[in-house]
Formats: sequence, C-alpha cells, structure tokens
Amino acid sequence: MTRLFGNKTTVNKPYGTVQENGTGKFNDITDKALQEIKKMGVSHVWYTGVIEHATMTDYTAQGGPGPDDADIVKGRAGSPYAIKDYYDVAPDLAVNVKTRMTEYEALIKRTHANGLQVLMDFIPNHVARSYKSDAKPAGVIDLGAQDDKTKAFAPNNNFYYLPGQSLVVPKEGNPLGPALGPREDGKFAETPAKATGNDVFSATPSVNDWYETVKLNYGVDYQNNRKTYFEPIPDTWKKMRDILLFWAKKDVDGFRCDMAEMVPVEFWAWVIPEVKKVKPDIVFIAEAYNPKEYQTYFEKGKFDFLYDKVGLYDALRRLMTGGGNTEEITKVWREESRGYSSRMLRFLENHDEQRIASKDFATDPRTAIPAMVVTATLGSGPVMLYSGQEVAEPALKSEGFSSEDGRTTIFDYWGVPEHQKWMNGGKFDGGQLSESQKQLRDFYCRLLNLSSTSEAIRKGKFYELQDANNLGKDYDQKHVYSYLRYTDNQRLLIVVNFSRDKTSKPTIQIPREVRQRMGLNPDQFCTYTDLLNNTPPTEYLTLNLPPLSAYVFEIKPKGN
Repeated sequence: MTRLFGNKTTVNKPYGTVQENGTGKFNDITDKALQEIKKMGVSHVWYTGVIEHATMTDYTAQGGPGPDDADIVKGRAGSPYAIKDYYDVAPDLAVNVKTRMTEYEALIKRTHANGLQVLMDFIPNHVARSYKSDAKPAGVIDLGAQDDKTKAFAPNNNFYYLPGQSLVVPKEGNPLGPALGPREDGKFAETPAKATGNDVFSATPSVNDWYETVKLNYGVDYQNNRKTYFEPIPDTWKKMRDILLFWAKKDVDGFRCDMAEMVPVEFWAWVIPEVKKVKPDIVFIAEAYNPKEYQTYFEKGKFDFLYDKVGLYDALRRLMTGGGNTEEITKVWREESRGYSSRMLRFLENHDEQRIASKDFATDPRTAIPAMVVTATLGSGPVMLYSGQEVAEPALKSEGFSSEDGRTTIFDYWGVPEHQKWMNGGKFDGGQLSESQKQLRDFYCRLLNLSSTSEAIRKGKFYELQDANNLGKDYDQKHVYSYLRYTDNQRLLIVVNFSRDKTSKPTIQIPREVRQRMGLNPDQFCTYTDLLNNTPPTEYLTLNLPPLSAYVFEIKPKGN
C-alpha cells in the first residue's frame, strides 16, 4: 500500500489527519528500498492505491483537488478503490502535489532501474460518487457526461440510474467517529440516484454496502434478467480500454484487476487483446473468487493469472489456525486449480486479508513457515507478499474508520509499526527489528530466492506423497504434507509440519516407480540436502519435524 509503505510518522492517532499521522510518498520508495525488496527474490512490485480516489483531505492550497463530502467517503484518507479520477494519481503520495504524476512516473523508472517490474491497480467495476476527471487527456469525455439519466439502463450509459429517486446515504455512516468531516450532514445531493458499486439497485444503500461507490455499466441490464447489449461495443468498454492504454503507455508492466468477476467476461475477452496489441508483454491479474469460473476467465477472458483465495489461501488459513486438514491442499491441486496451477497467484496476506500475526488470524507469525513454503512451491505460479508480513506486523489498534479487525487499514492515515522498524527512518536496513523478526524475514528471503531460482519449482512437475505415506504410523497425515517437484535437472522433496505443538518423526517413502519417473535409479542411494535451511546432506529420510517446520530437500544420486 503506497500510502503506508514509506510513512515514518509513528503518532497513529485514531481518525488522525494526514498532518497528524503522516503518509508515505512515491519518493519514499528509494533505490535502497527497491534494492532490499529485490534481494528478497522479488520480481514485481504492486503499488496499491496509486490512482486518485475520494478523500477528506483538502489539497486546494497546494494546487490539488479539494476534499470530498464526508458522507460518501470511508475514512479520513478514503478507500483507494473509490476512484475519483482514472487519469490522475493520489495527491497524498506526492511531495509536490502539482507534480504528482511526474513523481509517479519517476517511481516507475526507478523501479525498472532496480531490476523490478511495476504492477498497479485497475478498478473496473465502480468509481467514487464524486467521480470527475480533471486530468483527462484532450478529447476524452468524462464517465457519465453523456448519459441519458431518464433511463434506468441504456446500453451506452456509463452508470445505472434510479429515475425519480434521490440518494439517501446510510444513517449509520459515521466516517470520522466523534469528529465531523467536510460537509458531513447525513446528505449527499445525487438525483437521480445511481446504483451502488456492489450491485445494489436502490437509492438507500446500507452502511454495509459499498455506498461510497457507483457501479459502471458494461452493457448488462441487471434488472431485466441480466440481458446483455455487447454489440455494438458499449461506450464504457471503450472508455475503460483508453484508461488502460493511458497507464500502459507510462510503462506499467501489469494490472491487478479489482473484483474482475463483477465485470462481464466478454469485456475482458475484448479489452485484454486490445491492450496487448500496444504492449504485448503486459500482465493481467484477476481478483477472482469462483473456482467454477477459473477456466472461463483464463480461456475466454484472456487473463494471465487469477487469485487463489478460496482454494489454497482458505485451506492454509484453516491449518494455520489449528483446524483443517492437509487433504484440503490435495483438493486444491486435484480439482480447483487443476491444469492452471502455474497461473494461480498465491498469498497468505494482502490488503484485504487479516495479518497472520494478528489475534484475529494465527497470532504466531511462525505459522507462516509451513504455509508459506506450500504457497511458494506447490505450483509454478507467482506468489505474493504483503509489505509487513515478513516482519510479523500484527495490525494492532483501531485506526479509525478501520476497526480493530486484524487488518492494516486502507481507509485511514497510519504508520505500520513493525514495518517501520525495518524501514528504520528510511535506511531500509532492518535496524530496529528484534532477533525473532530478523529470523522471520530471513526465512522469507531464503524461501522467495529459492522458489524464484529453482528450476524444479519454476518449471517442474508435481507429485504428492501423502498416499504413499498414509500407512506409516509415524506419518501424521493431518498435519504433515509432503510432495515432489522435479525436472530432468533437479529433484526436490518438500516436507512441512503444520502442527503447533507436535514434533513428527516420519519416514518418507518415495515409491520405486516415482523414482524412475524422476530419472533416478530406484536401487541407487541418494543424498538429501535441505536447500531452505542450508543444512548438510543426509542419506536418510527418517526426519525430525519440529512444530511449524518446513524443508526443501534436493535429491541427488550418491556420488553425484
């Protein structure tokens, strides 16, 4: 989260202003910061919350935008997903508000100069209620500017309307708690009311809806059995293509597409090839939650990668919190992502999820050790790390609009305390970290570097060993998970123990036919070298697995 990453202020006053709590800037992400990220084995940085969004902060004195009506903003800083101008960047992130785009362009160049690629958000489904582009290029017509507002739906309208009705903001909405925000009076003038971002076709959205946003119309008439009007190409499609091309031409390397399933797949099928005509190598990642639709979004929608949230993340979360079973991991590769595992983006934290070290999730950050090893090595696809995860940020305190819920706020101005210890006033050297934090970060560095350079992990085949070992009395199948990743040149055995309190001492069996499949002589002795923990080779696979441990053994014929 760009607003959080470089913020050195440690006041952390609930509902604090930007002057009180501070904010990170594009310029805070220095060469040194990027070099340290690169050393972790990282290839891409996803800068979250870059595009200008609704906020209660007033930048008019600095030549920037004014504050939005508090009744339609969540939190003092505002949600980065309530886009106010698709053609501009957030003034919060600039040292000089007037040159904010130049500062972002410099960050893109700086990131590339340090050997990393740039991902950014594309929010296609909804915009802020106050959407108005001040920065749009010449000739661009604003979203909604030519809509026929007398119609609830028209194929070329950019928004959905509720003719004859005015918006009623939720009475329970209280964006700044005891304080009053700009123009906060329980009202916002919007007639006719527009449909809300999470598909609520009502002039009275609830406080639990995305009431600060309005839904974009891609040619689907939701109130008439979702009848579609995709020919001729709807106006919204063209406008969104032009927005994507605007950012692609700034040398962005890819887009993480917010709530991609709330936009018709036919749009993606059309727009992704359109953008790739201009920049063939650009990457599209879909935030997707329906495994039954994975194939559709890959094959028809043309996405390069999809989130693996409801599959692997949810399975690992249950194991990390003392429930679940390793059989759930089997289900993921055997059923949900079968055929697509190399294109599933996997993670244990992101800006939407609870922090591993929070009391709402696992509390103990070491639970990430077996889970992150599986996340990074089960398939050949990308793996994502959320800033602060590697130093056990627990997301303590209620930040303001964001209650104390185990998440780091996306709505409030805030400093991330454990991350700030690594940042060390801009030195980015981990100077204030505890010994246990240094050890945890070192684990992430070793794992990510191994998974990004290992041929077997990047390109290898997969073989699960659970069935081969399920009869051994010392193999705790509920908590121990083992599998092989292999190519002709490298063979790896990965073993993890999810138990928080039990040491497991299983004897791992690799069946003869599997040894042959990996190109090994089944009668020849092998050595096993743990690449993750840098331990000497062993000839035996009777293992001692302490609680929350993980091993990545390279298998080599003895004598090689």
